[in-house]
Amino acid sequence: MASLLSMQCGASLKKSGSLIHLRTAALGVDRRSYSNRKARSSDYLHQSVVPTMHYQKSLPRLPIPNLEDTIRRYLAAQRPLLDDDQFRTTEKVAQDFQSGVGKQLHEELVAQDRNNKHTSYISGPWFDMYLSARDSVVLNFNPFISFTPDPKREYNDQLVRATNMVCSAVRFMKTLRAGLLEPEVFHLNPAKSDTDSFKRFIRLVPSSLSWYGAYMVNAYPLDMSQYFRLFNSTRIPKRGRDELFTDEKGRHLLVMRKGNMYVFDIVDRDGNLVKPAEIQSHLKYILSDPAPAAAFPPGVLTSENRDVWAGLRDKLLAAGNAEVLHIVDSAIFCLCLDEKSMQDPVHISYNMLHGDGCNRWYDKSFSLILTKDGQASVNFEHSWGDGVAVLRFQNEIFKDTTEQPLVHPGSPAAAVDSASAVRRLQFNLNSELESGIKKAKANFDSAVSKLTIDVMQFRKGGKEQLKKSKLSPDAITQLAFQMAFLRQYGQTVATYESCSTAAFKHGRTETIRSATIHTKKCSHAFVFQPGQHSVEQLRAMLSECSNYHGKLTKEAAMGQGFDRHLFALRYLANSKGQALHSLYTDPAYAAINHNILSTSTLTSPAVALGGFAPVVPDGFGVGYGVQDDWIGCNVSSYPARNAHEFLECVRKSLEDIFAVLEGKPLS
Repeated sequence: MASLLSMQCGASLKKSGSLIHLRTAALGVDRRSYSNRKARSSDYLHQSVVPTMHYQKSLPRLPIPNLEDTIRRYLAAQRPLLDDDQFRTTEKVAQDFQSGVGKQLHEELVAQDRNNKHTSYISGPWFDMYLSARDSVVLNFNPFISFTPDPKREYNDQLVRATNMVCSAVRFMKTLRAGLLEPEVFHLNPAKSDTDSFKRFIRLVPSSLSWYGAYMVNAYPLDMSQYFRLFNSTRIPKRGRDELFTDEKGRHLLVMRKGNMYVFDIVDRDGNLVKPAEIQSHLKYILSDPAPAAAFPPGVLTSENRDVWAGLRDKLLAAGNAEVLHIVDSAIFCLCLDEKSMQDPVHISYNMLHGDGCNRWYDKSFSLILTKDGQASVNFEHSWGDGVAVLRFQNEIFKDTTEQPLVHPGSPAAAVDSASAVRRLQFNLNSELESGIKKAKANFDSAVSKLTIDVMQFRKGGKEQLKKSKLSPDAITQLAFQMAFLRQYGQTVATYESCSTAAFKHGRTETIRSATIHTKKCSHAFVFQPGQHSVEQLRAMLSECSNYHGKLTKEAAMGQGFDRHLFALRYLANSKGQALHSLYTDPAYAAINHNILSTSTLTSPAVALGGFAPVVPDGFGVGYGVQDDWIGCNVSSYPARNAHEFLECVRKSLEDIFAVLEGKPLS
């Protein structure tokens, strides 16, 4: 996912006893929830005492950092990446920016923000940045998050699991739209705030004041304004800048198999979930369809350059495909039924990140992918928001399908006429469109052939041992990446770890700059001078790295990083047609935004692994999770880098770190 996975997020939230690591944030739209009077209670996942959007009005606004603090943090992040001469140059242009045009832009940004209290200063520019990007969403933006297999093995059958997940997804959607979905809250003291008595109390507090009531008991509600884009939503390609489309009237599911596209209703006319046995029957019908793979699968067009795809979509419309495109765009979501079985995490990663290009509609807000052996993942389009809503959806779906599945192995499908209920979509294609599809497929194959993915599980230690040593698990894992890159390439390079700012109204993400003067010093000591430092000295360096990383994480979560502020100031200058200050044309600014190490952490019982492509051609895409007694990494690279070798260097770095924690000297 590109410059942002930016789906990723380094902050962890405690929710219902499980750790949820975010990587994303909010979209700038509020939506009133509604309730269907005829809805059955069985159609809901749960019925929250506190309305879903109860806290939304009173969420605090995302702060704009002081310009002086932003420049100080920017220079601190540049220090480990530059030599003395380069740093002096960068320091000079940054100080000139701070005292001159930067000060003026900052004042304008603050005034603009003051006049737009319904949103955040970053929401509009960030949203625009995504929709204006012309690169393919595949590899560049869309990430995947893979579900943990159902603990009851027999429920991992493709038809059974697909049916249960579709039913749970509808239940989630209905719970959300009825305002009955439990609000997303970060509980620092759940014994006080995550209780029935508190919920009954806070429900009576007006929405305009409810956040303050939660704050009084150390609970922090999160922005949920992006959630409404989860369903019935699609990114529509347009020349120059795409658009988001949402049509909540859609009652149908889009299903893809062998590049063929099918639809059937999963919500009835009264707004209720169609009987699970009927959904099972329709999916069984699709899985049994003897039709050959599509010769010209239209879905591959969604993998094209956005301007190319926009032109081809216009041609599709001109060829009489307006109705079928509307059906695709308004579908509740996309279910991809793949013919393959997955042998291992590497195969899962390739399939869920991009697949073969034919059995996907990458522009849907999210696609649920089910393989022949019941492996399941979400692949999501990134522009409408970040991972907060997607991860909540995934956690709820996993919990619902594993604890109260609606269909079971051996359950008979309903005796219904699926041939009439299921419609196979037919696109009118002329020779020009067929040629466009062939070219899109060739471009797709060329792009994905350059990607390498490898995985690693480090089994000699994890979260528990690090916490006993009073070290941050995330900080030490990030340090291992710094050591690994130094060991492999002899450099310290720009590193991106995204942190959610969803604690604020329409927050998005902020960057944790994991490469610091402390990690550089510590990495050099471990990699180049292992015998020159005592165990106590090395432990002291680890502690220093951990403490500083914790400080950066806290600042980022509170909207006090520097990346988004500088981005917003540049966006403002561009919108005014103003020439960019030399801060932005300084090679050091380009270098720190050329994120060679783009990293993201996701830890949840529902998540088996997650991944994304590098955000630059000579970079690594690093998805990782720190478990109680092991650490897992999923790393992608293009030919300029060696993912397998990098992971071996990560393993060596972790071995050295844990050896030191056990009191063993390095040799």
